[in-house]
Amino acid sequence: MPMAALPPDLTGLSLAEIARLAAEAKLPPVESWNPAHCGDSEMRIARDGTWFHQGAPIGRPAMVKLFSTILRREPDGSYVLVTPVEKLGIRVDDAPFVAVEVKSEGEGADRRLAFRLNTGDLIVAGPDHPLRFEERADGSHPYLLVRKGLEALVGRSVYYELANIALDEGATPPGLWSDGMFFRVA
Repeated sequence: MPMAALPPDLTGLSLAEIARLAAEAKLPPVESWNPAHCGDSEMRIARDGTWFHQGAPIGRPAMVKLFSTILRREPDGSYVLVTPVEKLGIRVDDAPFVAVEVKSEGEGADRRLAFRLNTGDLIVAGPDHPLRFEERADGSHPYLLVRKGLEALVGRSVYYELANIALDEGATPPGLWSDGMFFRVA
C-alpha cells in the first residue's frame, strides 16, 4: 500500500495531480471484515487529530497513517480498528481526521477544493466527499466526508480560507462550489 511521497504542502500540485493521487490511494477493505469485537485498543484520537495510546501521543506519523487505514465507523456510531481477525474499540473526541490545508482552483461552479488531512490523505470535495457545516453554541464546525462514516474536522485556519472564498464569491446563500456541488456555509 505504499504511496509516493507527497510534498509537505499542496502548493506545488495542480488539482488534477491531487485528484489523481487521491484516486490512486488504495485502502484495505475494512467494510468486508467482520471479526468478533476483541476489546478496547486503549487508543484515542483527540479533537486536534493527535493519536494517543495508553495516554501517550503516538509520535510516529507512519504508525498513525497505518492505523488510520484500518479505522472504521460502526452502525452505532462507535469507531473501531479492524483487521480480518480482530476488532478493537477506539475513542474519537470529535472527528478522526483534521483537514489541515486546502487548495482551490477555478471560480464559482467551476471551482474545485482539495484538502490535505493530518494523515497526508488527499480529498477533493464534491458529491462523494461533501462538506457540511454544523452550528453549535461555540460557532460553526465544518466537516468533510473522507470515506464511509469517517469525517475530517476542517481546521480553523482552513475554515477561514473557505469563508473568505465564499464571501468573495458573493453567493446567496453564502457557500462554496467544489467539483460541481454547492455547499452552503453556515
